[in-house]
Amino acid sequence: MSGTTTAASLRRRAAGAGANRWVVLVVLCVSLLLVAVDATVLHVAVPAVTEDLKPGAIELLWIVDVYPLVCASLLILFGTLGDRVGRRRVLLLGYGLFGVASAMAALADTAQLLIAARALLGVGGAMIMPATLSILRQVFPDRRERALAIGIWSAVAAVGAAVGPLLGGFLLEHFWWGSVFLVNIPLMLVSLPVGRLLLPESKGDGKGPWDVAGALMATVGLFGVVLGVKRLGGGEMGGMTVLPLAVGAGLLVLFVRRQRRLRHPLVDLRMFARPAFSTSVGCIVLAMLALVGLELIAAQYLQLVLGLSPLETGLRLLPLTFAAMAAGLAGARMLRRFGPRRMVCAGFALTAVAVLTLMAVAGEDNPGILLFGFVLLGFGLETTLFGAYESMLSEAPQEQAGGAAAIGETSYQLGAGIGIALLGSVMNAAYAPGLSSVPGVPGRASAAAEHSLGEAYEVADRLGGPAGVALRRAAQDSFVHGLHVTLLVSAGLLVLGALMALRLPRVMQCEEAATVELPGPREVAESRVSV
Repeated sequence: MSGTTTAASLRRRAAGAGANRWVVLVVLCVSLLLVAVDATVLHVAVPAVTEDLKPGAIELLWIVDVYPLVCASLLILFGTLGDRVGRRRVLLLGYGLFGVASAMAALADTAQLLIAARALLGVGGAMIMPATLSILRQVFPDRRERALAIGIWSAVAAVGAAVGPLLGGFLLEHFWWGSVFLVNIPLMLVSLPVGRLLLPESKGDGKGPWDVAGALMATVGLFGVVLGVKRLGGGEMGGMTVLPLAVGAGLLVLFVRRQRRLRHPLVDLRMFARPAFSTSVGCIVLAMLALVGLELIAAQYLQLVLGLSPLETGLRLLPLTFAAMAAGLAGARMLRRFGPRRMVCAGFALTAVAVLTLMAVAGEDNPGILLFGFVLLGFGLETTLFGAYESMLSEAPQEQAGGAAAIGETSYQLGAGIGIALLGSVMNAAYAPGLSSVPGVPGRASAAAEHSLGEAYEVADRLGGPAGVALRRAAQDSFVHGLHVTLLVSAGLLVLGALMALRLPRVMQCEEAATVELPGPREVAESRVSV
């Protein structure tokens, strides 16, 4: 009788603690929105930053790249640290650091100071990103509700990525470039006290010491791999690309071997033995591989081939974001009805259809085809990512939620970096041959035009006359041909993802016992024993 009473009281406490869970979700979504916006808001401010701070080419590259580079490198470190010392604690520290770094970036008067501020923003982002997912895993123990929460979370991420350039463009029209960072500060000043008041603290079982050496190996290894992949995406193949790639990959291999030997590893690699977990991670990588490379090339097509302005380009890409939001909000219902396997497979298949549809584009504007393709692309990819993230998080033990979230976010970042490198390389390989022998164009001018469509336009403007017109036209035709080849490769990767998703569970399994987890694993275990 006493055991039944104890279990009933725990359920009441779980329900009471869950009464504010949707408010907690709002706080977590605001956190995610800030990080997602900050990843893209600087892109439109680069010309203004260049004019004001006069950075060199290398400095300008680091201003743009240091934020995602640092963020991706530290995800595992802070995700697993949150499992040890408390996820809310790490999240609140991330809030504070993000606010301070935003003020530094806004007031930076040198390129070096802006790079340092952007690096600190990356540290803050790495503290916030996995904490939002792991706390979400804690406050939504019921899988059906958690699926809805993840759908809202992923829809907010899609909004943030799209809002960044639009918000940046609006602020730059009315204020100086530092305003794109200042917008973070009032939101952080509100999020800190609200988060401290409303967010629950949670941590893992805390067995054994935290593997500091392993955390550093993962951080440096990821930094080297992401840096090398980014340089590959820029077409650089020298020693400064191969060396960080080799060192980073070597450190990650040593990290995996170390984790297998430890009694209390930093990341429990046994999670990858679960087909649903490892398959979900692979699906996230493949989905991002297709998305980021295509978005980059689509933006170049819209601006350089169709001649649209940056604002018009952003508006043309908005349907992709709206479709992604719709898929995120409908994801929980689709998951319950179709299950992870069919949902993720269908998402990949729908995205492949979108990619093949976009092959109908040419040198002339076709708004109808672009709108249809972008809507399919956004809905399909978000369906895939939603199903993969939900399956990955649900497969991970609750005490490993921070580490699992960090693995998911790291695979997201790596997929994005590899996508830019791989699809960018395919694009360049298909684009360059079309400019090798343009009638009336000197060989040196053709060689310079082979680097990119933007450079081809510059060379054509310098040549002028019929030769310049011929080079410009040949460059556009070559770019469209390269776009078609890239879309075919992307479609192949998406079909591979659909085949990979066949390893996911057929149905969404919801255990009722999970609803008792919120008060804490120890209390739940005791209640089960006493019953």
